[in-house]
Amino acid sequence: MKIAPVLLACVAVVTAACHPGPVVNSNPNKVGGTIAGIVTTVDAAVAVPGRKVTVIEVKTGARHDTTTAANGGYTIQVPEGTYRFEIELRSGETLAKQPGETHINNSDLDSGRDFVITMRTGGGD
Repeated sequence: MKIAPVLLACVAVVTAACHPGPVVNSNPNKVGGTIAGIVTTVDAAVAVPGRKVTVIEVKTGARHDTTTAANGGYTIQVPEGTYRFEIELRSGETLAKQPGETHINNSDLDSGRDFVITMRTGGGD
């Protein structure tokens, strides 16, 4: 039976032609992971929407911005690296809580990077 070797060779060729090959990351600056958090006031039930949140990569200074949603939440996709956080404050506001630096690896989800905003109280001086 000479059909079997010919058939086997045809199956091998078709299988090889359909295989896409290895997946290679051709873009090393591709998004590495996601940072998420929520911005509230000292009363955690009071969200702070519409605030600009900026994460800054500490080695390169690259900045990535987003804006908080109606519930005060934010998410931002960033390349791998170590980031520090900033938030837009308005007149009379201070931060009661700010997230510390965070390191993001590929496919990380770093949630709980929350801010708490409070109003400055006037001193009697």
